[in-house]
Amino acid sequence: MEGRFEEIVTTRERLREMKGAAAPRSAVKDIDRIDDICRRFIAACPFIVVATRGEDGILSLSPKGDPAGFVTVLDEKTLAIPDRLGNGRLDTFENLLTNPEIGLFFLIPGNGDTLRISGKGYIVRDAELQNKFVVNGKVPELVLVISVENAFMHCPKCVIRSKLWKPEQWPDRSNVPTLAEALVAHAALGDTVPEMQAIIERDAATRLY
Repeated sequence: MEGRFEEIVTTRERLREMKGAAAPRSAVKDIDRIDDICRRFIAACPFIVVATRGEDGILSLSPKGDPAGFVTVLDEKTLAIPDRLGNGRLDTFENLLTNPEIGLFFLIPGNGDTLRISGKGYIVRDAELQNKFVVNGKVPELVLVISVENAFMHCPKCVIRSKLWKPEQWPDRSNVPTLAEALVAHAALGDTVPEMQAIIERDAATRLY
């Protein structure tokens, strides 16, 4: 990167020289637990993004979704998330085996505010806990448990700027690539795009739980 751009900011001092200090209210909004405000937000949330770091240092972001409230508050310092059927990569779990640090980003459709939580993640097998997440008679094999260290609500500016919840202002998606296209191209598969699309649709219809 060096030499490519006019300046690469490399120190906190330079960053703050350019951007100034954090707004006083924002600087002190973090808490170290799940209070009633966080609990109510989590109860209404059907979609999160989980951030972890692999043994190779590469960051991983994994989206997870289920009916609102699927992230369960066990107590003010502990969250639990069921492991649903996926593609078998297990990026999040494998990362936690070497780096337990974890971040969660909570997003509620139609809502501008978001919630950020970070702490330590654990891969848990516990029959009583697993049975809290039964869907269609199926018990998740594992549960992701988070020991909460930091939590705060985030302002809605990014949602407002992106027009995220304004369908009439969404971008044209006619040229957006599909997962089927990406798999065929990136994994050099022998399947055609229509064949791969059929596999994806069948998987979505039969392997949600």
